[in-house]
Amino acid sequence: MDSSSGDDLGQQASSNFNAFLAVTVVVSVLSILGSVAIVYFVYRCVKKNGLPAININTTSPAPAGSTTLYAVVPDSQIRDATVERFLKEIAGEKPIRFTPQQLLGFTNNYSARLGAGGFGAVYKGMLPNGLMVAVKRLHPGHDDRTSQEQFMAEVGTIGRTHHINLVRLFGFCYEADVRALVYEYMEHGALDSYLFDRSRDLGLQTMRAIAVGVARGLRYLHEECQQKIVHYDIKPGNVLLDGGLTPKVADFGLAQLLNRADTHKTVSGMRGTPGYAAPEMWMQAGATEKCDVYSFGILLFEILGRRRNFDEAAPESQQWFPKLAWTKYESGELMEVMASCDGACEEDKKAVHRMCEVAFWCVQQQPEARPPMSVVVKMLEGEMDIAPPANPFQHLMATPAAANLWTTGTSTVNSVSTSANGVPRGSDEIV
Repeated sequence: MDSSSGDDLGQQASSNFNAFLAVTVVVSVLSILGSVAIVYFVYRCVKKNGLPAININTTSPAPAGSTTLYAVVPDSQIRDATVERFLKEIAGEKPIRFTPQQLLGFTNNYSARLGAGGFGAVYKGMLPNGLMVAVKRLHPGHDDRTSQEQFMAEVGTIGRTHHINLVRLFGFCYEADVRALVYEYMEHGALDSYLFDRSRDLGLQTMRAIAVGVARGLRYLHEECQQKIVHYDIKPGNVLLDGGLTPKVADFGLAQLLNRADTHKTVSGMRGTPGYAAPEMWMQAGATEKCDVYSFGILLFEILGRRRNFDEAAPESQQWFPKLAWTKYESGELMEVMASCDGACEEDKKAVHRMCEVAFWCVQQQPEARPPMSVVVKMLEGEMDIAPPANPFQHLMATPAAANLWTTGTSTVNSVSTSANGVPRGSDEIV
C-alpha cells in the first residue's frame, strides 16, 4: 500500500470519527435539553396544581368482594396532603384501607369514646394531616356472620356515595382481630341527643332545615345513585349533625343495594328499629324504598314534637305521638302539640302544618300510598301543593285497599278523592 492510500484511509477514518462525534454531541445536547424541558414542565405542573394525588387504589387484580382491592396508604402520604386536598382526592375514589396500627395512632389507643351500641363502639380520632374522624370499631367476638354482613353493607353502600347529607366514609380496617370503619367526625353527634334535649334552642327554621336535609339524603339514595340504596333503619339516632347542624344520614349496617328494575326485595329476618320500621317489615312482606319513607315520616313527627314517637309515661291517649298529632289535626288544634310554636307567626304555623301533612302521607299504612322521596322534598320545600292526607291510622279500624297515588312529576299534586272513611280511591296525578 502506497503512502497516498494510507493518507486517504486516515482522512476517511478521521472524517468518520468526526461525524460520529458530532452526532454524539448533538444527541447528548438534545437529551439534556429534553430532560431540562421535562423537569421544567413537572415543576410548572407542581407549582400550579400542587403535589400529585394520593394513590389509594392498588392495580393488582383480586377476586370480587375481596378487600385486597384497597391499598393501604402510609401515614406519610396522608400527612403530606392538606385536609382540603385530601377530601377532594378521595371524593371519587374507593375508601382507604388502614392497618390496626394506624387506627391505634389515629385514636390515641382508643382513648376518647364517643358512644357505643350493639355493633361496637365509636371513638374520636385524628388523621396525620389533622382531619378529625370517628372510628367505629365492631365488637371483638361479635357474631362473625352478622359482623361481616354489617361491615360489607356499610362499605358496599355508603362507600360508593358522596352527598352533603350522607356521612362520609374515609376508610376501613378489615383484619382477623380488628374490623373498623373510619368516618368524618360530626361535632354535634346524633340528632336524637340534640333533638330531645329541651335545653337546646332549636328554632323552627333549623328543625325544618334538618328535615329537608335528611329528605334530600334519602332522595339521593333512592333515586340518584347508580343503584338504588335502601337504608332500612332511618331514625334520629342514625342522623348525625356537623358543626353547622347540617344533617347526615349514617349507619348503613342494614342497607341493601337494589337494581332499578327491582320493585320489591325479600328481606330475611326483621330489619330496622321498632317504632320506626314500616308495617310491611314486621309482616315479612316484600320491602321497597317506601320502608325508608315511612321511617322518615316517624322521624318528622319527632322533629315537630321534639319527643319520642312513643312515651309510655304519658296518658294513654297521648302515648303515641303520630296518632295524637292526627287527632289534633282533625280537630284544628295541631299547634297545641307542636314544639316551638308558642308565639309563632302565621308563616311559621303554616310551615309546621305543611311538615305535619307530609309526615301523615309518609306513614300511610299501604306502601303505595306513600310518596317517593323526591316528592317529599318538593312538598317540604313548598314547591308542590299538598293534598289533604288520608287518615294514616284508618287501618286500625278497617283494612282499606290502596292505590298508587304517586308518579314522577315536577309541579303539583291534585286533590285526592277519598271514600267516606278517608281512604284514597283511584290514582292521583302529578302534573
